[in-house]
Amino acid sequence: MDRAAFAEQLEAEITRTEEAIVGMKAMTGPVSPDNAIGRVSRMDAIQNQSITEAALRKAQEKLDGLRRMRERLDEPDLGSCERCGSEIPMPRMLLMPQSRFCVRCAR
Repeated sequence: MDRAAFAEQLEAEITRTEEAIVGMKAMTGPVSPDNAIGRVSRMDAIQNQSITEAALRKAQEKLDGLRRMRERLDEPDLGSCERCGSEIPMPRMLLMPQSRFCVRCAR
């Protein structure tokens, strides 16, 4: 694995995730009981808010994992499966920074 290229992609993914979190936080504000929208529309807005809050939690967990991975960039075993020692693909590490196993061993 080319660590310089991985570090660059890691930083880009951190930036994208941070931007997504900012957008999601803006959409999770309280839903006011406004008379201009009907009861069904308000319930729909509350449901959408709940979905966004769940996505926000998942994005924050991903960001935490990406930041931890950034701190481990100099470790020699970064990107190696803990079970078989084979290389974990870079896209998997970026999408699932908590991945400690290759796809085969994770099954």
